[in-house]
Amino acid sequence: MKNCSMSAAALLLLSQAAFASEFGPLNVVITASRTAEKADDTLAAMTVISRDDIERLQAKSIQDVLQGTAGINITNNGGEGKSTSIFLRGTESDHVLVLIDGIKVGSATLGTTAFQHIPIEQVERIEVVRGPMSSLYGSEAIGGVIQIFTRKGGGELKPFFSVGGGSYSTYNASLGLSGGGEQGWFNLSASGINTNGFNACNGKPSPGGAGCFTVEPDDDGYKNLSGSLRAGYKFDGGLDVDMHALQSRGNTEYDGSYVNESESVQSVFGGSVRFSPLDIWKMSLLAGQSIDKSDNFKDGSFQSTFESTRDTVSFLNDISITKNNLLTVGADYQNDRVDGTTTYAVTSRDNKGLFAQYKGSLAAQDIQLSMRRDDNEQFGGYNTGSAAWGYALQSDLRITASYGTAFKAPTFNELYYPGFGNAELEPEQSRSTEIGINGKTHWGQWSSNIYETRIDNLIAYDANIFAPANINQARIRGFEGMLNAQVKAWSFVSSLTLLKPENLSSDANNGNVLPRRAEKSFRFDVDRSISKYKLGATLLAEGKRYDDLSNTRELGGYTTLDLRAEYVFSPGWLLQGRVENLFDKVYETAAFYNQAGRSLYVTLRYQP
Repeated sequence: MKNCSMSAAALLLLSQAAFASEFGPLNVVITASRTAEKADDTLAAMTVISRDDIERLQAKSIQDVLQGTAGINITNNGGEGKSTSIFLRGTESDHVLVLIDGIKVGSATLGTTAFQHIPIEQVERIEVVRGPMSSLYGSEAIGGVIQIFTRKGGGELKPFFSVGGGSYSTYNASLGLSGGGEQGWFNLSASGINTNGFNACNGKPSPGGAGCFTVEPDDDGYKNLSGSLRAGYKFDGGLDVDMHALQSRGNTEYDGSYVNESESVQSVFGGSVRFSPLDIWKMSLLAGQSIDKSDNFKDGSFQSTFESTRDTVSFLNDISITKNNLLTVGADYQNDRVDGTTTYAVTSRDNKGLFAQYKGSLAAQDIQLSMRRDDNEQFGGYNTGSAAWGYALQSDLRITASYGTAFKAPTFNELYYPGFGNAELEPEQSRSTEIGINGKTHWGQWSSNIYETRIDNLIAYDANIFAPANINQARIRGFEGMLNAQVKAWSFVSSLTLLKPENLSSDANNGNVLPRRAEKSFRFDVDRSISKYKLGATLLAEGKRYDDLSNTRELGGYTTLDLRAEYVFSPGWLLQGRVENLFDKVYETAAFYNQAGRSLYVTLRYQP
């Protein structure tokens, strides 16, 4: 941790670091405690990305806004629409719990979420909570939680649309209508993208195969058509009803020896009812279903179908003991089912969870305590808990400390995939410790956090049994620092992540760096407004990483620079332009998989 501490001090001297949101805080956040709270009051390390941030950055995907965000490493297998994995605080890509409007999403077979298919034009905001959250959410939340909220609407009736295009014969469009008045809200929107892409992979066929295990030097395109609906109403008497639906249909071309094209469907449907029977008591009932499906082809010939369905129900009760003391008691139910052309020995399982949380404050101190009991149909009972404490040294300066445990149940693929699965696997378990400091000044806000996470029974491929096994332990140490500053017409945002994700297994990989995590990453955003014009730039720098457990294949570090500009030529109308990877840097985040070179995109947008 010595190097981390020295680098942390250097960052604080240069710029300090941002608190709560790198891209501008929102007044209320939900994910960190499952209850509404002010962003400045949360004890968790988190980032909030708003709709304004998405449009300012001219983002084409979830990856565009999350890349370089504190604590996040991203790997992409060859461009737009290709498999995209997120590693949060150095944990595995399936150690991140993902919610859309409160509904748990993701593949029960792979254990990950297809971020590449989530349409950014349908997103209102994103909350990223870093650190163990199993004591509130159950399995998967070892590294943290990412919650994506779709556009909500409300107020006057407003249409909106955008149309654009650019490099790699890329075309995209979106349109929608929102409104609802003072007590109601609705948003109906649709978006689409079509790109020819580029050659996704420079693979090596057998013998000695690597990457995609084939040579297919062609352009690998991507098409996606998505739609969403969200509507609700707040009745007199405290009854609040909300419903939402999102569906994304994609066609992805890629390189592969067994399959090289997939047609995917990502869906999530849900609703919630909130009611206050008493002034001190608020009840919430949330229910929904998410579906992850893909049909896979080789040169146009059908090969396989994978489908997983996840049903969830949550019941929460917030009880205000006093003005500054809140007790939350809740229950969760989840059922996962798998279907398709592959035969699994087990095709469904359920999980029941009971949890309680206390949040309180006294003078300059804040405290948050939570505990949870999960009863998994396959693995029995697991207990998790967390404790967080904050102390205000001054009105604009606070220190925090926390400890939490988490667990992750193995996926259906890890357990039962024919010829690969290992039904003897046990859940992974973790414990994390963190301390931080954050503050505000007249020009912005800042924070820094250091943490250590230890993971037991880490699942990895065991060459001795040709299957996954609980053979690894890991220790992850890290530092995160962020800045959010506004100086006249200039806006500055920076984040630095220093990571030491160490393999502590008893085999030859002991002491190695866990694969596909960059040990150093830095992002710097600057924007300036000049009358009807806005100019901006994003610098992203990531250090080297390794592509394998043995650390024999090194992927070099890289630095990219993106430029953007927009012009408001009429009320509600703006023209945007973005140059990505200005210096045409060649790099990989996964071995043999290519990334986009220098590219240009233009968008015409209307939003009153």
